[in-house]
Formats: sequence, structure tokens, C-alpha cells
Amino acid sequence: MRVLGVDPGLTRCGVGVVEGVPGRPCTLVAYHVVRTDPDDDLPNRLLHLDRCLTDLVAEHRPDAVAVERVFSQHNVRTVMGTAQASGIAVLAGARAGLPVQTYTPSEVKAAVTGSGQADKQQMTAMVTRLLRLAEPPRPADAADALALAICHVWRGGTRSRLAAAAQRARRGGAR
Repeated sequence: MRVLGVDPGLTRCGVGVVEGVPGRPCTLVAYHVVRTDPDDDLPNRLLHLDRCLTDLVAEHRPDAVAVERVFSQHNVRTVMGTAQASGIAVLAGARAGLPVQTYTPSEVKAAVTGSGQADKQQMTAMVTRLLRLAEPPRPADAADALALAICHVWRGGTRSRLAAAAQRARRGGAR
């Protein structure tokens, strides 16, 4: 399974692509950071993000897209930009006909490090180790996007298989 993970952000949007199967180490395909200029108008920033994410989905041809679920932050302006970027990421996956799953930061941390309370350094260190990289992916947005993709391979892939099996069983034709 190839998964494109997105750590949404309006100024810096991390994108990571991995391949793998549940229970096995994943392999790095690529990672990117899509940047927009904070001085540009919002519609232009969102359009740039949409074009870049659409191009990355077309280039890497993932089987699924995993996006970090926006959570409440104290800075409303920051959470609004993150939510807008998240919507663009979900749309890019849906437009390509791909399943899109969202994960909370604590779900990703628990899947990758074993602790839902892991800090950024722990996450980056585990992503580096799990993908057998010589150096940590930089910036942290890229490492977070890779963590989302790993999380989906390990959790979402299993979730998708269980859902498909349950649907087949309901139709009376287990395969």
C-alpha cells in the first residue's frame, strides 16, 4: 500500500509518501514541503496548495491519503489556516478518487512511537529509525507527514481490510 500523508499548514504543508503493509517496516518514497507566502492573498495561497497537492497525488499515485485532523488550538488564526489547508488536502485525495482518512496527532504519535504524548523530537527520531533514513527528514512538517503515512499503513490499512471483509460478509460472499 502506498500512502500520501499530509501535515496541513497554510505556510508550510508537509507531504510524505511511504509504501508498506501493516506490521512491517515502511519504505520511504518521497517527502516534500509545500510553502505559501504569508503576504499573498488567501485565495492565491489556497490555489497554490491545491495545485501542488493535486500534482503530488498525480506524481506519486498513492492508494490512500492520510491527513492530520485539525484540533483546537489557542490561536484561532493558526487553526483557521490549518483547517483550510486540511480541507484542500482532503479535496485533493477525494478528487483523485482515493480513500481519505484523518488522524488526530495523538493517534499518530501512539502508532509511531507507542505513546500518544510523544514530542516532536521523539516523532522525528522514530520516523528516521522506522524508515531507516541516514538523516532525519527536515523540516518537522515533512517528518510529521511521513508519520501520518506510516500510521495509515499500520492502522488504516488494517481498518480498510476489516471494513471490506465485513461488507463482503454482509453481502453473503466472504472471499
